[in-house]
Amino acid sequence: MDGKKLFVCVVYCLIMLWRDDPAVAGVVTKLPSKEEVVAITFDACETKTPSFFDNDIIDYLVREEIPFTIFVSGKFARRNSEQLTQLSRKSFIEIENHSLRHRQHMEKLSEDNVRKEVVECETIITELTGRKPIFFRFPAGNYDQRTLKIVEALGYQVVHWTFPSGDPDKQTTPERLSRWVLGKVQKGDILIFHINGRGYGTGEALPRIVEQLREKGYRFTRLDAMLSSPTAGAR
Repeated sequence: MDGKKLFVCVVYCLIMLWRDDPAVAGVVTKLPSKEEVVAITFDACETKTPSFFDNDIIDYLVREEIPFTIFVSGKFARRNSEQLTQLSRKSFIEIENHSLRHRQHMEKLSEDNVRKEVVECETIITELTGRKPIFFRFPAGNYDQRTLKIVEALGYQVVHWTFPSGDPDKQTTPERLSRWVLGKVQKGDILIFHINGRGYGTGEALPRIVEQLREKGYRFTRLDAMLSSPTAGAR
Protein backbone atom coordinates (compact mmCIF):
# COMPACT_ATOMS: atom_id res chain seq x y z
CA MET A 1 0.00 0.00 0.00
CA ASP A 2 1.49 3.37 -1.01
CA GLY A 3 1.70 6.32 1.33
CA LYS A 4 -1.37 8.10 -0.06
CA LYS A 5 -3.62 5.05 0.29
CA LEU A 6 -2.28 4.39 3.80
CA PHE A 7 -3.06 7.97 4.81
CA VAL A 8 -6.63 7.72 3.47
CA CYS A 9 -7.13 4.43 5.30
CA VAL A 10 -5.90 5.86 8.60
CA VAL A 11 -8.15 8.92 8.28
CA TYR A 12 -11.16 6.71 7.49
CA CYS A 13 -10.49 4.51 10.53
CA LEU A 14 -10.19 7.55 12.78
CA ILE A 15 -13.50 8.89 11.50
CA MET A 16 -15.19 5.56 12.17
CA LEU A 17 -13.74 5.45 15.68
CA TRP A 18 -14.95 8.99 16.32
CA ARG A 19 -18.45 8.11 15.12
CA ASP A 20 -18.55 5.03 17.35
CA ASP A 21 -17.14 6.84 20.38
CA PRO A 22 -19.92 6.76 23.01
CA ALA A 23 -18.67 10.04 24.42
CA VAL A 24 -19.28 11.79 21.11
CA ALA A 25 -22.55 9.97 20.43
CA GLY A 26 -23.78 10.69 23.95
CA VAL A 27 -24.31 14.43 23.47
CA VAL A 28 -27.77 15.17 22.08
CA THR A 29 -27.92 18.04 19.58
CA LYS A 30 -31.07 17.03 17.69
CA LEU A 31 -34.49 15.66 18.55
CA PRO A 32 -35.29 12.14 17.30
CA SER A 33 -38.19 13.30 15.13
CA LYS A 34 -38.88 13.95 11.46
CA GLU A 35 -41.91 16.05 12.32
CA GLU A 36 -42.03 19.85 12.34
CA VAL A 37 -41.06 20.09 15.99
CA VAL A 38 -38.50 22.33 17.69
CA ALA A 39 -37.25 22.50 21.28
CA ILE A 40 -36.75 26.00 22.65
CA THR A 41 -34.14 25.93 25.42
CA PHE A 42 -32.57 28.62 27.57
CA ASP A 43 -29.46 28.89 29.68
CA ALA A 44 -29.93 30.63 33.03
CA CYS A 45 -26.52 30.96 34.63
CA GLU A 46 -24.57 33.17 36.98
CA THR A 47 -20.84 33.49 37.60
CA LYS A 48 -19.49 36.62 39.33
CA THR A 49 -22.26 39.09 38.50
CA PRO A 50 -25.72 38.63 40.06
CA SER A 51 -28.18 37.56 37.36
CA PHE A 52 -31.96 37.47 37.15
CA PHE A 53 -34.67 36.18 34.84
CA ASP A 54 -35.43 38.24 31.75
CA ASN A 55 -39.10 38.85 32.43
CA ASP A 56 -39.85 40.05 28.91
CA ILE A 57 -39.03 36.54 27.72
CA ILE A 58 -40.77 34.83 30.65
CA ASP A 59 -43.95 36.88 30.31
CA TYR A 60 -44.26 36.13 26.60
CA LEU A 61 -43.65 32.39 26.94
CA VAL A 62 -46.04 32.04 29.87
CA ARG A 63 -48.75 34.10 28.21
CA GLU A 64 -48.53 31.97 25.07
CA GLU A 65 -48.01 28.74 27.07
CA ILE A 66 -45.13 27.74 24.82
CA PRO A 67 -43.32 24.59 26.01
CA PHE A 68 -39.67 25.28 26.78
CA THR A 69 -36.72 24.05 28.83
CA ILE A 70 -34.44 26.04 31.14
CA PHE A 71 -30.94 24.83 31.99
CA VAL A 72 -30.24 26.58 35.28
CA SER A 73 -27.04 26.87 37.29
CA GLY A 74 -27.12 26.41 41.05
CA LYS A 75 -26.04 29.96 41.84
CA PHE A 76 -28.71 31.40 39.57
CA ALA A 77 -31.32 29.05 41.03
CA ARG A 78 -30.57 30.17 44.58
CA ARG A 79 -30.76 33.86 43.68
CA ASN A 80 -34.02 33.38 41.73
CA SER A 81 -35.46 30.64 43.92
CA GLU A 82 -38.99 31.98 44.37
CA GLN A 83 -39.55 32.68 40.68
CA LEU A 84 -37.95 29.38 39.65
CA THR A 85 -40.30 27.49 41.97
CA GLN A 86 -43.30 29.28 40.48
CA LEU A 87 -42.19 28.53 36.93
CA SER A 88 -41.58 24.86 37.68
CA ARG A 89 -45.27 24.45 38.61
CA LYS A 90 -46.33 25.15 35.03
CA SER A 91 -46.74 21.99 32.99
CA PHE A 92 -45.12 23.42 29.86
CA ILE A 93 -41.87 24.47 31.61
CA GLU A 94 -39.01 22.07 32.27
CA ILE A 95 -36.06 22.84 34.59
CA GLU A 96 -32.73 21.06 33.98
CA ASN A 97 -29.14 21.03 35.29
CA HIS A 98 -26.48 23.50 34.09
CA SER A 99 -23.89 22.94 36.87
CA LEU A 100 -23.45 24.69 40.21
CA ARG A 101 -21.09 27.57 39.41
CA HIS A 102 -21.09 27.57 35.60
CA ARG A 103 -17.39 26.91 35.25
CA GLN A 104 -16.83 27.16 31.52
CA HIS A 105 -14.16 24.45 31.37
CA MET A 106 -15.36 21.60 33.53
CA GLU A 107 -12.92 19.34 31.70
CA LYS A 108 -10.17 21.02 33.74
CA LEU A 109 -11.77 20.02 37.05
CA SER A 110 -11.00 16.93 39.10
CA GLU A 111 -13.50 14.08 39.07
CA ASP A 112 -14.72 15.02 42.56
CA ASN A 113 -15.27 18.62 41.53
CA VAL A 114 -17.10 17.63 38.34
CA ARG A 115 -19.43 15.49 40.42
CA LYS A 116 -19.88 18.32 42.93
CA GLU A 117 -20.86 20.75 40.16
CA VAL A 118 -23.56 18.37 38.96
CA VAL A 119 -24.86 16.90 42.22
CA GLU A 120 -25.06 20.15 44.19
CA CYS A 121 -26.97 21.86 41.39
CA GLU A 122 -29.25 18.83 41.23
CA THR A 123 -29.96 19.12 44.95
CA ILE A 124 -30.88 22.80 44.65
CA ILE A 125 -33.18 22.24 41.67
CA THR A 126 -34.87 19.25 43.29
CA GLU A 127 -35.51 21.16 46.53
CA LEU A 128 -36.95 24.16 44.67
CA THR A 129 -39.02 22.35 42.07
CA GLY A 130 -39.81 18.96 43.61
CA ARG A 131 -38.44 17.28 40.48
CA LYS A 132 -35.01 15.76 39.92
CA PRO A 133 -33.41 17.01 36.69
CA ILE A 134 -32.53 14.37 34.11
CA PHE A 135 -30.66 16.38 31.47
CA PHE A 136 -27.36 18.24 31.79
CA ARG A 137 -25.80 20.97 29.66
CA PHE A 138 -22.10 21.74 30.00
CA PRO A 139 -21.33 25.45 30.50
CA ALA A 140 -20.31 26.94 27.14
CA GLY A 141 -20.65 23.43 25.69
CA ASN A 142 -17.12 22.52 26.77
CA TYR A 143 -16.46 18.90 27.74
CA ASP A 144 -14.18 15.96 27.04
CA GLN A 145 -14.68 12.19 27.13
CA ARG A 146 -13.76 12.00 30.83
CA THR A 147 -16.22 14.66 32.03
CA LEU A 148 -18.96 13.31 29.80
CA LYS A 149 -18.61 9.84 31.28
CA ILE A 150 -18.68 11.25 34.82
CA VAL A 151 -21.90 13.14 34.12
CA GLU A 152 -23.53 10.17 32.40
CA ALA A 153 -22.56 7.92 35.33
CA LEU A 154 -24.62 10.25 37.53
CA GLY A 155 -27.67 9.32 35.50
CA TYR A 156 -27.79 12.29 33.13
CA GLN A 157 -28.19 12.61 29.41
CA VAL A 158 -26.20 15.55 28.07
CA VAL A 159 -28.18 17.87 25.80
CA HIS A 160 -26.58 20.77 23.98
CA TRP A 161 -27.98 22.53 20.89
CA THR A 162 -28.16 22.20 17.12
CA PHE A 163 -26.57 25.57 16.37
CA PRO A 164 -25.79 28.64 18.51
CA SER A 165 -28.19 31.55 18.32
CA GLY A 166 -25.47 34.06 19.16
CA ASP A 167 -27.73 35.98 21.53
CA PRO A 168 -25.00 36.68 24.16
CA ASP A 169 -23.35 38.99 21.59
CA LYS A 170 -24.28 42.60 22.36
CA GLN A 171 -23.82 43.48 18.69
CA THR A 172 -26.57 41.05 17.64
CA THR A 173 -29.76 43.02 16.96
CA PRO A 174 -33.22 41.42 17.26
CA GLU A 175 -33.53 41.60 13.48
CA ARG A 176 -30.22 39.82 12.90
CA LEU A 177 -31.02 37.21 15.55
CA SER A 178 -34.39 36.47 13.93
CA ARG A 179 -32.91 36.18 10.44
CA TRP A 180 -30.13 33.89 11.63
CA VAL A 181 -32.36 31.49 13.55
CA LEU A 182 -35.17 31.38 10.98
CA GLY A 183 -32.67 30.91 8.16
CA LYS A 184 -31.11 27.85 9.80
CA VAL A 185 -33.83 26.07 11.77
CA GLN A 186 -34.91 22.61 10.61
CA LYS A 187 -37.10 19.77 11.88
CA GLY A 188 -35.96 18.45 15.25
CA ASP A 189 -33.62 21.32 16.06
CA ILE A 190 -32.75 22.23 19.65
CA LEU A 191 -32.56 26.02 19.87
CA ILE A 192 -30.52 27.80 22.54
CA PHE A 193 -31.05 31.28 23.94
CA HIS A 194 -30.26 33.01 27.24
CA ILE A 195 -32.89 34.00 29.79
CA ASN A 196 -30.60 35.50 32.45
CA GLY A 197 -30.37 39.05 31.09
CA ARG A 198 -27.59 38.14 28.66
CA GLY A 199 -29.78 37.21 25.73
CA TYR A 200 -29.37 40.54 24.01
CA GLY A 201 -32.22 41.00 21.58
CA THR A 202 -33.91 37.71 22.47
CA GLY A 203 -36.88 39.28 24.23
CA GLU A 204 -37.77 41.23 21.10
CA ALA A 205 -36.80 38.57 18.56
CA LEU A 206 -38.44 35.53 20.15
CA PRO A 207 -42.10 36.39 19.38
CA ARG A 208 -41.15 36.94 15.74
CA ILE A 209 -39.29 33.63 15.61
CA VAL A 210 -42.14 31.72 17.24
CA GLU A 211 -44.82 33.28 15.04
CA GLN A 212 -42.96 32.55 11.80
CA LEU A 213 -42.18 28.99 12.83
CA ARG A 214 -45.85 28.45 13.67
CA GLU A 215 -46.82 29.77 10.24
CA LYS A 216 -44.53 27.11 8.75
CA GLY A 217 -46.32 24.40 10.75
CA TYR A 218 -43.82 23.96 13.56
CA ARG A 219 -44.81 23.10 17.12
CA PHE A 220 -42.73 23.38 20.29
CA THR A 221 -41.82 20.82 22.91
CA ARG A 222 -40.12 20.24 26.22
CA LEU A 223 -37.04 18.06 25.90
CA ASP A 224 -38.39 15.36 28.20
CA ALA A 225 -41.38 14.87 25.90
CA MET A 226 -39.08 13.83 23.06
CA LEU A 227 -36.01 12.27 24.67
CA SER A 228 -35.95 9.03 26.64
CA SER A 229 -35.15 9.36 30.31
CA PRO A 230 -31.58 8.24 31.02
CA THR A 231 -30.93 5.34 33.35
CA ALA A 232 -29.87 6.55 36.79
CA GLY A 233 -26.23 5.78 37.50
CA ALA A 234 -24.57 4.84 40.75
CA ARG A 235 -23.41 7.64 42.95
